[in-house]
Amino acid sequence: MTGPPDPADMGRTLDRAAHRRRDTEWLAQAWSRGWVVVIDRNRALVMGDPPRLVLVEPERVPQGDRLFLGVDGGDVPYFAVAGPLPEVADAKSATLRGVGDVLDPRDRDLLSAAAGLVNWHSRYGFSPATGEPTEVGEAGWIRRSADGETLSFPRTDPAVIVLINDGQPGERGRCVLARGTGWPEGRYSCLAGFVEPGESAEATVVRETTEESGLTVWDVRYVTSQPWPFPGSLMLAFTALGDPMQPFSLDPTELADARWFTRSELRELWLGRSPIRSSVAYYLTSRWLDG
Repeated sequence: MTGPPDPADMGRTLDRAAHRRRDTEWLAQAWSRGWVVVIDRNRALVMGDPPRLVLVEPERVPQGDRLFLGVDGGDVPYFAVAGPLPEVADAKSATLRGVGDVLDPRDRDLLSAAAGLVNWHSRYGFSPATGEPTEVGEAGWIRRSADGETLSFPRTDPAVIVLINDGQPGERGRCVLARGTGWPEGRYSCLAGFVEPGESAEATVVRETTEESGLTVWDVRYVTSQPWPFPGSLMLAFTALGDPMQPFSLDPTELADARWFTRSELRELWLGRSPIRSSVAYYLTSRWLDG
């Protein structure tokens, strides 16, 4: 099978034009000639088949902070605004999870940046340093206290995701997939967890694997990364080797089940329920199946 595009390509189609974020005159002119992605609880409007992102004229968007996303190769400016989705004929709402794998690269990057930035603003209305209310600055790329003394910058939390396998080629090679507590029957994905203070991403892979599954892994290798704005993570993807003879010892607060799957078994499982196709988990498992 042919795997999906490398998620590390996300974010490359948009010039974020950071030098424009303090240029209020340019931003005002850009708003009047630009396009807006409206975000409502991680959802935006799409239309068509395959779907494309619905970009809205500035005069049709709800009142809200204008978050400057950047410009494309033709110097067309784009903004995000949080608020109710406008009425557009034949359009429907969707999240990056649902359509990220079928949007064209520009639309995918706009939706990812817009959702991530809106999510950050929704969580930082007050300064984490002082508890005082904050306001938007630099076209959406900082929040500051009323006196301008305390600044907060958009936060991205590093997390790891790992496909553990036995290193064997062919159909009898095996990998580990797990089912989270509360997940529906038949839904399995890679192990994942957040990086803790003072910890490398590779150390996180080893720790999270042991804590959640009881397995010991080695030969941890970085594969790719993916921005994941739910609400604001950077997923660092790895592979690691493990021993199928080692018994699982599951953390019941995290996992309902974990199994070793052969490539044949995984293909059969995916006939009913594969990971979200826009996710780096899908990329990792597809890449392993092709190997």
